[in-house]
Amino acid sequence: MITMFSAAACGLGNGSHASDEAPAKVYLIREITPQHLVRIYEALGRKATGRVAVKLSTGEPGGHHYLRPSLIEPLIRQIEGTIVECNTAYGGGRADTESHLQAAADHGFTAIAPVDIMDADGETSLPVTGGKHLTEDFVGSHYPDYDFTVVLSHFKGHAMGGFGGAVKNISIGIASSAGKAWIHTAGKTKNTAELWDNLPEQDTFLEAMAEAAKAVADHCGDRILYISVANNLSVDCDCDSHPAAPRMGDIGILASLDPVALDQACVDLVYASEDPGKVHLIERMESRHGIHTLEHGEAIGLGSRSYELVELE
Repeated sequence: MITMFSAAACGLGNGSHASDEAPAKVYLIREITPQHLVRIYEALGRKATGRVAVKLSTGEPGGHHYLRPSLIEPLIRQIEGTIVECNTAYGGGRADTESHLQAAADHGFTAIAPVDIMDADGETSLPVTGGKHLTEDFVGSHYPDYDFTVVLSHFKGHAMGGFGGAVKNISIGIASSAGKAWIHTAGKTKNTAELWDNLPEQDTFLEAMAEAAKAVADHCGDRILYISVANNLSVDCDCDSHPAAPRMGDIGILASLDPVALDQACVDLVYASEDPGKVHLIERMESRHGIHTLEHGEAIGLGSRSYELVELE
């Protein structure tokens, strides 16, 4: 059974937005299972072919909210994907390739698929079109070797961005270690040691993140799709080694061909939830003005905040 919704008709918190085009479709399955992850991928109607990169977070050592290998293994095996990551820019247990691969192994990812730390051999530049702050985005040098990208995100809160979803996963996530510093400082420096001394005003950082995401989306064209699992809804990211416990229940699996629409739907479903624990995640999103990432993403043509929610029963 397929139930069709418009965001406006559902009365969701931020879902009604003007657009001259037909709204993007965002698919939703409430029950989170490996079989439903495969089903929602197939519902998108865009087959991952060739050498497939699966961009996900392997999780900071000590953390435990990352997507479980047992959940994602059937999908990754079906598309014959390689799990891809880039090293962090802030120290921790994934700041170098050897440590990052060890974390991936410890968390069970190397047991289900090859894992490629894409900036192990350096970085390459992708152009940013229409940005206010960035003219290029620095990604792992291995990334152009892939024919197709499946963006498999864990939607949750984030200490700096307010929330982390598809847009963050293709901007910060695909950026090289130096490229992460470049985004965080809105193009001031690629030196990770200078990152924290060069942080810009919050909205500028959020805009730079959207611009980096657009570079990846433009590079891929129609060779990319986006799936987000909204579970373990902590206010903290999987990059946190000691994340706060989730205070609200799981929402489900969502998928779209539009990363902005997908993130917007996830945000709206948090607001629409009847779970009183949602106030903690909402406070995190609002205190960081996280929605501005999507506002800017829409303004520069990354995607649309208007969408039609298609619930698969």
